[in-house]
Amino acid sequence: MAPNAQRRSSYSRRAQYTQFTGYIVAGVGALVGAVLLGVSLWHPAFMSGLRDTAHDGIEPAASGVAVARASSRNLMSSIEGYLRAGSQNAALKREVEIARIRLKEASALRQENETLKALLGLRDQQIKPVTVARLVGSSASSSRRFAYLGAGRDKGVEIGMPVVSARGVIGRILEVGDDSSRVLLLTDSESVVPVRRSYDQLVAFADGRGDGLLRIRLINLGINPLKIGDMFVTSGAGGFYQPNKAVAIVVEKNSDGGLARIVSDPAATDFVAVMPIFEPKASKTAQTPVEQKVGE
Repeated sequence: MAPNAQRRSSYSRRAQYTQFTGYIVAGVGALVGAVLLGVSLWHPAFMSGLRDTAHDGIEPAASGVAVARASSRNLMSSIEGYLRAGSQNAALKREVEIARIRLKEASALRQENETLKALLGLRDQQIKPVTVARLVGSSASSSRRFAYLGAGRDKGVEIGMPVVSARGVIGRILEVGDDSSRVLLLTDSESVVPVRRSYDQLVAFADGRGDGLLRIRLINLGINPLKIGDMFVTSGAGGFYQPNKAVAIVVEKNSDGGLARIVSDPAATDFVAVMPIFEPKASKTAQTPVEQKVGE
């Protein structure tokens, strides 16, 4: 016997119930929505309480999310700032170092300009310098005391010419080349300079000792009148040096004079002026043994 087509299984009946229930729920939802829409249009403030309640319900969760987002953003900013700080710190250190170098260079240039101005001031005097040049080296570690000058015959330099700085006497020309010269420093053991005390006519000789100091040897022996701090200047005797150029300051007394420190230290001098011989005849009549050998 064939099955009746109108019969439905329990499974089909259950599906029908489910579908019917869905229609009812959808209809009720639509009806509730329509009612709420109408109420909100007719009386907008009616739903504000519900909205506030809903907002209050989700506020803790929203606050947590906002705090987490802000914390993560601050953390990333901190990491990024830390990474940038390293490179910025290195760049700032380089800039500070360069600024310090430029400051030292500017200070050196200012000091050099002051030295050159002081040397050029010699041109206002009656005796004009032969040339102004740079000391390019010295033999401070040797038993002799020489310096080398970046000017020679090309600038009119001749043997015997005094070499002075803005502070005082350095020495005199010993040998001359085409574009350089050798200077016999005051502290050399072969150097002898007639001097006098700056404030009176006490005369003496300033002999080089080869150790950076001069020996002040008094001509008139007797009671030693020297005092620590006395300055000696060139006397003009001998004809090489112009009178009244600073030479040395007494730092120690002894039986026949004293020891003196030179006023113009070659090691701390860049530019010097080569002066003409005060009495030209002196270059032929008062040469040291070293200069006589050079002349020969």
